Amino acid sequence: MSMSAELQVSKTKLASHRVVDRAEKVLGEGEVRLSVEYFAFTANNITYGAAGDRLGYWQFFPVDNETGEDWGIIPVWGFADVSESNCADLPVGDRVYGYFPPAASVVMLPVNCKPHSFVDGAVHRQALPPLYNRYQRVSADASYSKEGDVPRMLLSPLHLTSYCIWDHLKQQNWFGAEQVIIVSASSKTSLGVAVALDRDDAAPTVVGLTSQANKQFVADTTLYAATIAYDEIAALLDKKSAVIVDMAGNPNVRHALQAQLGDQLQHYISVGLTHWDEEAKGSAGDASLVPIKSQEMFFAPTYILERMKTLAPGEFEKNSSEYLKAATKATFG
Repeated sequence: MSMSAELQVSKTKLASHRVVDRAEKVLGEGEVRLSVEYFAFTANNITYGAAGDRLGYWQFFPVDNETGEDWGIIPVWGFADVSESNCADLPVGDRVYGYFPPAASVVMLPVNCKPHSFVDGAVHRQALPPLYNRYQRVSADASYSKEGDVPRMLLSPLHLTSYCIWDHLKQQNWFGAEQVIIVSASSKTSLGVAVALDRDDAAPTVVGLTSQANKQFVADTTLYAATIAYDEIAALLDKKSAVIVDMAGNPNVRHALQAQLGDQLQHYISVGLTHWDEEAKGSAGDASLVPIKSQEMFFAPTYILERMKTLAPGEFEKNSSEYLKAATKATFG
């Protein structure tokens, strides 16, 4: 019996992990087996784990846990090849880009097969965000080159979120703010947002918040009008109306921003949870802090579905594709 290795993590203790060899299932009618060649694993995947229950990430590739166990699989973006097929529309050898488990192989049930894409029609994925269930058949793309695999799997999912954040800010007229403050300014998603804002002449001033260790790197990108370290917020951050885009989810930084901006903090957008294990200290329990006027947890797949309803067919794909090329060039070279 053939075996396939997969990486599992504890749903409640993300730092705990194990590699498990599981028996490969026999393909059913219409199913295919994809051999995963490689995938990207970044801070973005930590957000998948931290929000696994809230946003359903654990449900994409469920684990058969023994009683009392809480192991799960954090999805990743990568490339795979069809190694076995019971689907006439998806032959062996087809190369695929999309959402996979960090595993040697995975079985899918392709539906809605088109020359350049298909959807995994597995029953357990029907209620999950459609964006993650759609796979691109890159073998059919005349412009495809394997040399572009790394930047694509590393940056495209993040930069698509970046594009959506910029679009959201613009549609909301920047929430009336004079400055956009990006927390964790060195992250790939943050840099993508900064690229989009830099390309928009109507955008407000963009300020990047980062650690002292990353401050020079962020400043050298020239994408931010000002680069401020977290411990400099009280001394250097202008008390002007602001909208916050937070990629890290560190409660201590959030409270420092509340303390500095007060009622000038117009809106708070939480995107990432890479600091999921950070315990709030100091001002976290300070009742004197001015409450945040409005805030949201930004989820790109939902935003895309709703935004596409307001646009002409293909318009979102065209606009975002043009941006993705520019953002990849700006951040990857």
